Amino acid sequence: MILGEINIVKHQGKQFIKDLTSVTLPNTFRGIPIISEDKVAENEIIDFCPVNAISSKNNKLSIDLGKCSFCGDCQHQFSSKIKFSNHYKMATNVRENLVINQGDPTEIKLDALAIRKEIKSIFKRSLKLRQVSAGGDNSNELELGACGNVNFDMGRYGIEFTASPRHADGIVLTGPITKNMAEALEIAFNAVPEPRILILAGTDAISGGIFAESNAIQRDFLKKYPVDLYIPGNPTHPLTFINGVLELTRKKFRR
Repeated sequence: MILGEINIVKHQGKQFIKDLTSVTLPNTFRGIPIISEDKVAENEIIDFCPVNAISSKNNKLSIDLGKCSFCGDCQHQFSSKIKFSNHYKMATNVRENLVINQGDPTEIKLDALAIRKEIKSIFKRSLKLRQVSAGGDNSNELELGACGNVNFDMGRYGIEFTASPRHADGIVLTGPITKNMAEALEIAFNAVPEPRILILAGTDAISGGIFAESNAIQRDFLKKYPVDLYIPGNPTHPLTFINGVLELTRKKFRR
């Protein structure tokens, strides 16, 4: 029995990630895209994107990661123009920062001045979150669940998911917000005591994703309450989520 366990460790290596802020993901991971200066038929690229995440201004292409489904088809079709890097630190507290322009560096940061003072003063050591799936497809929900597994162990930072919004410090929203979930989401959010945090995890939550034009979507909730953190991805990777939350709540943490 013991020899069997030893063989598993030898074969798989150590699953526990010691430092979540300095991991290098495989090049197959689709993170922050790089848009080159190569000349291409821009209209073809723009029309090619099924979620209207690609646009052009002043002959410069841009990709909105809040809309992007990270399917990678644009990279396959226009490989000389678009390439997805393996940079997973994509969270930000400013929606406009999710728009990657041609020639931009592969880096997205939070705006320190836009972070509410009470967030880092109150939640710098402990943060309890209630996750609400408002019409999600379970992909983001599965990845958020993985944040607490043996690989990532988000709990080491005092960040955990809780069953009740009354015991939470904030809401993590996944899904495009369907009409059937709009009221339930608002009830859950209002049950969280002040000061409370609102985090949008995944493309569907940020923009509606492929469901943005659906008549079954009701996103008025986002017009009523300020968003503290946007975490792109389809689905959001645990490292993207954890690093984003750390940067939002900690005054300093090792990258």
